[in-house]
Amino acid sequence: MIPPLNLAQKQALIAHLKPMISDNRLQRFEEVLEQRIGHMHIVLEDIYQAHNASAVLRSVDCFGIQNVHLIENKNHYKVSDDVALGASQWLSIHRHKNTKATLQAFKQQDYKIAATTPHQNDKTIYDFDISQKFMLVFGTEKEGISNEVLEAADEFIKIPMYGFTESFNISVCAAMCMNEFSNKIRKQVPNPYLSEDEKQDIYIQWLLQSIRKSEVVLKDFLKKQTDF
Repeated sequence: MIPPLNLAQKQALIAHLKPMISDNRLQRFEEVLEQRIGHMHIVLEDIYQAHNASAVLRSVDCFGIQNVHLIENKNHYKVSDDVALGASQWLSIHRHKNTKATLQAFKQQDYKIAATTPHQNDKTIYDFDISQKFMLVFGTEKEGISNEVLEAADEFIKIPMYGFTESFNISVCAAMCMNEFSNKIRKQVPNPYLSEDEKQDIYIQWLLQSIRKSEVVLKDFLKKQTDF
């Protein structure tokens, strides 16, 4: 685990780690990091089928979104590597235990809560206003979002459907929402990307994940730094 570091310490650690990574990989890290969206976070509440959640993580990475929140009131999620294809290692995954407390904490940080569910006051994904930063919440495969999400949500979103089937698979729904919203965000929101501090934290995480015996490398580096 990386201890809290100030800006100068982070820069020193990055400079120490970069020579251990190929130039092509470093270039790819920097290209992807510059496009990572911080304006929208994805929230998965009590997803119990691992392949569904893993498919969502794969889409999150593909659409350039960084933060995923797993609310695990009942179901603990384990990544299915066969489906996620390693996407989880590039994401910031946050685990939470209580829906109400988690959503309230987001609201206190000025995030709008947008829940995906048919509702009498819902909007289609094409009409949803993405100007304010928001948390996009998906519920369980069968029941959908919980009552706690219904009470906390600021807006409800649905995908228009024209057939007999009443719902999409959660991974399909998530991919359609992320495609629509990430495109709008990139075009309409001024600077929707990660802060410089967030970028540095994630860059360090990616560098360490790409180095063999990274725990030893990090420990040795910190020992040599009298400022730590």
